[in-house]
Amino acid sequence: MDLKTFLTRFFTWWNGQTFGTQVWTARHGELVGEDEFGNRYYREKGGRISPALGFNRRWVIYNGEAEASRIPPEWHAWIHQIVDEPPPRQAVTPREWWKPHRPNLTGTPGAYRPPGSTLAQNRRPAATGDYKAWTPGR
Repeated sequence: MDLKTFLTRFFTWWNGQTFGTQVWTARHGELVGEDEFGNRYYREKGGRISPALGFNRRWVIYNGEAEASRIPPEWHAWIHQIVDEPPPRQAVTPREWWKPHRPNLTGTPGAYRPPGSTLAQNRRPAATGDYKAWTPGR
């Protein structure tokens, strides 16, 4: 491991797992599966119920930047305790409304800007004349 990778893993959490997470996962984690993005999903060994939480602890180690929107719908249901069995062990039927992953574009030029936003290419909708400003004392 080169120095840059070492320092990144030691000091940051958003570029994959930290050393602390790696040690915790090695001691307490059981690999459950991996999704199409290379994210790896874990739970407490043997499906043990965590005394602190009252349920089985589950977590994800992201492949690359930690971006929660990169969890596919079928894994989202498992990681949030909606279903008991992870996707590889149960048949997942994609819903018609499931969309392919798009990264979170907030803060980028590709971010959604609603009509009327001052950031929407400097275009504002034409005034309709139905607005009356409030005046104190009226």
